[in-house]
Amino acid sequence: MTPAIALAEAPLAQRPFDELVEEAVAFHGHLCPGQVLGVRMAVTGCREVGIPLPRRAGKGLVVFVEIDRCATDAIQALTGVSLGKRTLKHLDYGKMAATFVNVAGGAAVRVSARDDARTLAPSYAPGEADARQAQIQAYQVMPEAALLSIEPVVLNPGWLDRRRVRVLCEECGEGINYQRELTAGGRILCRPCGGEGYYSARPPGRR
Repeated sequence: MTPAIALAEAPLAQRPFDELVEEAVAFHGHLCPGQVLGVRMAVTGCREVGIPLPRRAGKGLVVFVEIDRCATDAIQALTGVSLGKRTLKHLDYGKMAATFVNVAGGAAVRVSARDDARTLAPSYAPGEADARQAQIQAYQVMPEAALLSIEPVVLNPGWLDRRRVRVLCEECGEGINYQRELTAGGRILCRPCGGEGYYSARPPGRR
């Protein structure tokens, strides 16, 4: 067993923090405050729901992320959750927060970045004039209570146990999986046809 593999198999909370950051950066592409936040969130969330080895958890760990920013990549890199495995759920709330769910044990904890962490950052990085660098340094050493809010939660019905059914949209004819359809006027519709789409059809002749 190589040292790198042995390190990866150690409980997340016991691994050197700089190694966790390096792993996240290798996945994401650059170091930034969000990467450090994501690492802290991943370590805290997995600890709180009792999953010390998230990469071995398979589909036993599900993470709901509330923002499409750098922290999400860090969480994915360290825990192994992914959209394709349906263990990473993205909800576009615009919040630096994630909920970690131990599927077998039932524990669910929402971890969010405290809004005042940015204001406190300079005091944890004395002598650093650049605000971004100050945040990178500070978020690595700030006490957990100063950086993160931890809240036990209960998932609303349907978020983990959607049935594996497939229906057809009665407007466009495309298939819809896992109960994502809408019902309007007695018709089954996909979300775009039901007015919740992110795109619109291009008018004929228009580029």
